[in-house]
Amino acid sequence: MKREDKQAIIDDLSEIIKQYPNFYVTDTAGLTVQNTTKLRRLCFSKGVKMRVAKNSLIRKAMEKTGNGYEGIYEALKGTSAIMFSETGNAPAKIIKEFRKTHDRPILKGAYVETAIFLGDNQLDTLVKIKSKNELIGDIIFLLQSPARNVISALQSGGGKIAGIIKTLSEKPQ
Repeated sequence: MKREDKQAIIDDLSEIIKQYPNFYVTDTAGLTVQNTTKLRRLCFSKGVKMRVAKNSLIRKAMEKTGNGYEGIYEALKGTSAIMFSETGNAPAKIIKEFRKTHDRPILKGAYVETAIFLGDNQLDTLVKIKSKNELIGDIIFLLQSPARNVISALQSGGGKIAGIIKTLSEKPQ
C-alpha cells in the first residue's frame, strides 16, 4: 500500500472518529465473507458504521484527532473492525444479537462518551447503558409522576369538599 493510500485511510478514519462520540473495536477474524456481509447489513440497518483497517492506521487516526484515546490502544491487536455509532449501546446490542448465531465479533474495546471499556466481559455492561434520549425520557417520566399525583389529589379533593358543603347545606338544622 502506498503512503498516499495510507494517509487517505488515516484522514478518513480520523474524520469518522471526530464525527461519532462512540466507537467499538471488535475482532471479526474467522467470520466468513457471507457472515461479515450479514454483520455489515445488520450494522447498516441499525445506524452503525463499520470499518475494517490495519491497527497502525487506526491508531494514527486516533492520534490525529488529539482526543486522548490512549486507553483504547491496547485493544488494537490482531484483526480489528471499528463500529461507529451516535448511540452508546447500539454496537453492543448488535454484537450481542449477532453472537446468538455466530461466535464473533468479539469486543476488544469501546470508547463511549469519554469512558473506555476493555475486554469482551464488558459487553453486558455496554448493552445496559442507556442512550441520551432514553435518559431524558426517564427523567421526564419521573418529573411528570409527582405532578400527576398532585393534580389528581387536588381534583378528587375538590369533589369531596363540594360534596361535604352540599350535604351540610341540605341538612336540616
